[in-house]
This record gives sequence, structure tokens and C-alpha cells, in this order.
Amino acid sequence: ANSLPRNPPPARLKAKTYTNMSSEVEETMRRIIKHVGVQDVIITNKEAKLIYHDSKTSMSAKDAQKYASNLTQLTSQARSVVRDLDPQNDLSFFRIRSKNHEIMVAPDKDFTLMVVQNPSASEDGK
Repeated sequence: ANSLPRNPPPARLKAKTYTNMSSEVEETMRRIIKHVGVQDVIITNKEAKLIYHDSKTSMSAKDAQKYASNLTQLTSQARSVVRDLDPQNDLSFFRIRSKNHEIMVAPDKDFTLMVVQNPSASEDGK
């Protein structure tokens, strides 16, 4: 009988990491949300699953998931373009601006941070 504790399977570890965000990360998300014009902050894993979405914003969880799914696909395409142009390079950040929204995307290895804001509100705040 081995008295050493068994390591949990990696899937359980990852799920726990995703659902138990550190208070430091949560505080950073709350700070970003307080900026003028910010409508939502979304964090996804690499499969576009929502890890963080502030339920106090005007965006519903369904809409946040829609942003996450579409922006994850766009991130993958943008990363491919960057690597096509220079195989030694990688995508670190991109911004999309439309009449109604400005979306900033910061992809990382395992997670992607997305900030959706109202571009006219941010201009008025400067």
C-alpha cells in the first residue's frame, strides 16, 4: 500500500484552475471594467470556453460566448497570417474598431483576454 497521494488527472487540474481564478486576477478584471467605455472583459481558454465574464456588465453570458467563439476563430486566423509573413513571429495583440465597439484581444498560450468597449465613450474620457 503506497501512502503517497495520487496526483489528480490533468483535466481535473485544468478545470480547477479555470474555475478558481485568483483574487489578484479578479481584482485586475474589476479594475479594467471600471475604465470609461469598457462594456465587458472576457477571458477564454484556447477552446473558446468562457473562463471569466463579468455578470455585472450589460453583456449577457450568451453574447459573451458569441464574442468568445468568433474572436477565437479570428485570433487563430490572425496568428496564421503573422506566422505566414514571419515564421519566427507570433501574434501578441490586435484591436478591431467598428462604429459601435472597439475590441482588444490579447491571446496567450492557454488563455485569451478580450476587452469590449464603446469607442466614443473612451474618446470622450480622454
